[in-house]
Amino acid sequence: MELNRKHWNEQQKLLRQALTKSGDHQSAINLFLRQHAMVHRAEMSQMEVRSFADEVWQDASDEMVRSVPPKLEHSIAWIIWHLARIEDMTMNGLLAGKPQIFHQDDWLRRLNITVQHSGNVVMDDADVTELSQAIDLDALKSYRLAVGRSTQEAVQSLQPEELKQKVDPAHLQELLNNGSVMKEASDLLTYWGNLTKAGLLLMPPTRHNFIHLNEALKVKKKCYGLRS
Repeated sequence: MELNRKHWNEQQKLLRQALTKSGDHQSAINLFLRQHAMVHRAEMSQMEVRSFADEVWQDASDEMVRSVPPKLEHSIAWIIWHLARIEDMTMNGLLAGKPQIFHQDDWLRRLNITVQHSGNVVMDDADVTELSQAIDLDALKSYRLAVGRSTQEAVQSLQPEELKQKVDPAHLQELLNNGSVMKEASDLLTYWGNLTKAGLLLMPPTRHNFIHLNEALKVKKKCYGLRS
């Protein structure tokens, strides 16, 4: 069954209104949690609903997940890794001001990769292919699961007055210091630094995920076409 992307987009508009206008704080948080759940596997939220992430993973072989089809830029594996890193940086590092999931429990080794940044700007085609082939897919699923659950916990603890606060510049600098954001991609820090915490909720953990999961689905469909 085709998932209703139009409905998700409509709900995202409502989320923008709810987060930027005075009103029922808890209703805004609940709407965020539902939107966020739809861009993670159902295991993350434990909601009995098929999500856009479930749609990507369903019936996708390891070979398919690691493949970068002709004329496309990324593999599904790279996209999921990129989404997890961006959400970890912004929701843990910036929104909650706490250590990233990635920097706990030896995730670099567990994922079997050599990079800890998000892949913005600094990875060429060979780098994307190398990460796609090397990454441990079970660990990737586990890492993104942990990131998603941490996001939900952080957002549920937000107080109404926090939504209008800007990101702490010290937390932005920490992303640069610990190698999460490379100097070549420092425009990311400028962008995030201009957002309120409400603005952060509208892009990395919701719309950014939605956009790239649609890209992942295109990769999957292209891979099926190559096999037929």
